[in-house]
Amino acid sequence: MLLNLALTVLGVVAVLAAFVATRPSSFRVARGATISAPPRVVFAQIEDLHQWGRWSPFERSDPTMTKTYTGARAGVGASFHYAGMKIGEGRMTIVESAPHERIRVRAEFISPFTATNEIEFTLRPFPGGVAVTWAMNGRNSFVGKAISLVMNMDRMVGDDFEKGLADLKRLSEGEARILTVA
Repeated sequence: MLLNLALTVLGVVAVLAAFVATRPSSFRVARGATISAPPRVVFAQIEDLHQWGRWSPFERSDPTMTKTYTGARAGVGASFHYAGMKIGEGRMTIVESAPHERIRVRAEFISPFTATNEIEFTLRPFPGGVAVTWAMNGRNSFVGKAISLVMNMDRMVGDDFEKGLADLKRLSEGEARILTVA
């Protein structure tokens, strides 16, 4: 009887593990917004990591978070290390910067889970402003695949991307109005 129970539990675990293994090995989360401001104004908000606290919801979500900046103030090589009780620990480093078009960031998550993802901001001009896409690409480990069964990465991170883009829009459009008046 005990042997049958053990074999049944082992079988269920094996089926669950096989199912988890079939989950996607990569993910992409992306959101976009149109901003009525010149691309240079929006780009400046993203390229300068010191400005992220003004629009990134991740920066405001943990009042205990501390940041240490290294490298250039903006552009390729600019980096900050963060640590907080709610947000965990990690590092953001700009690895590519094409002025007014694209910024790629290596996002290294140290805790509570380790992962390295790519964040990309793309800017495309349109009449009267710029279309901005904020995307994150990454690989799912076996644990990440298992977590994806109960937590939807697109909904979790995508909602924050939408909030951040709304704040980036508000800040950039306000700055563009000030520049127009000046």
